[in-house]
Amino acid sequence: MPESESADSVDLIVGAWQRERPDLDFEPLQVLSRVWRLSRNLDRARRASFGTSDLDSWEFDVLSALRRAGSPYQLSPKALLEETLVSSGTMTNRIDRLVARGLVERRTSPHDGRGILVTMTTDGLARVDAAIAVLVTSESTLLSGLSRPEQERLAGLLRKLSTTLEL
Repeated sequence: MPESESADSVDLIVGAWQRERPDLDFEPLQVLSRVWRLSRNLDRARRASFGTSDLDSWEFDVLSALRRAGSPYQLSPKALLEETLVSSGTMTNRIDRLVARGLVERRTSPHDGRGILVTMTTDGLARVDAAIAVLVTSESTLLSGLSRPEQERLAGLLRKLSTTLEL
């Protein structure tokens, strides 16, 4: 650890393991334990951001997929599955719950009378737009300890790691 950096909880954990098990290489914990801890903190911050728009994380996930699709903010359930990486049963349940809350509607596809499109309502659009604005501000604050070039370097390293882990 460079002298300019302060020790964190991961340094203490790794140090204890190195003392107890000097036969093992604990360098992976230096990165992945920090990523895991950051993930937990980020999850809490995101839930708080989504809560300002009365959305759960999973609701934001589905609504943001629809929002990113562009106007008229609709996708097939299959496309939503691909965007959100959940099972078909889970997606059906999520769509049902979003319909009950008035955030999306099921519509018959104009291209295939048997097909269904999930379309975001005006209320869903307003909530996801408000939530993403709060999220971007919140996450900018979380990253304020890093300069823009440091953020870009970190994003590049995480992208590289992510692409090696995705199947």
